[in-house]
Amino acid sequence: MDSDLTQKNLSFNSARFMVSASKLNECPADIGAEVAFAGRSNAGKSSALNTITVNGKLARTSKTPGRTRLINFFSLNRENTRLVDLPGYGYARVSRDMKDDWQTHLGHYLNDRRCLRGLVLVMDIRHPLTEFDQTMVQWCQHNTMPLMILATKSDKLKFGQAKTAMLGIRQKLNEFSCVQHLIMFSSSNKTGLDECRQALVHWLEAEPEAAEE
Repeated sequence: MDSDLTQKNLSFNSARFMVSASKLNECPADIGAEVAFAGRSNAGKSSALNTITVNGKLARTSKTPGRTRLINFFSLNRENTRLVDLPGYGYARVSRDMKDDWQTHLGHYLNDRRCLRGLVLVMDIRHPLTEFDQTMVQWCQHNTMPLMILATKSDKLKFGQAKTAMLGIRQKLNEFSCVQHLIMFSSSNKTGLDECRQALVHWLEAEPEAAEE
């Protein structure tokens, strides 16, 4: 049972697949609120989404990195409220042209999607702040996009090692005001699950800022 009572109104357990998009004009109408999940291939992004929504089949997981090749939208029980699974970056066995094409359309989504309320960056706690991770943090800082970082696979480390790793990540991110949440997370033992859900509720239920003239 969810410990956060506000989740009675916004239920992550209700998440259902909506549509996959290869480019911005294939995405759902740019209204309401959505939060996107990004991460380097094999960082545990799909597993994190499945854990948050209590649906082991919502996002595709695979031992072969890079299986998420489209922008995948999942609806929640509230109208026009969505979670978004962005293409993984890294080891996908596809052509260089296809990788470049993914990144181009991913850039269009991040830069032009008006209903995007925040970005969740998923990184392996054992291999944090890769070049891709740093690029995403810098992009969020430049665009004043609220950022949540999930340091996944914390169950793979002893507790003391995990705490030390989190301290190191926090110290490296001190200068970035866009980082609103840094959460130690494990899909296996549910570490950080409640904290992550509460932060998502806050973003998805917040009133959008007035559009610039």
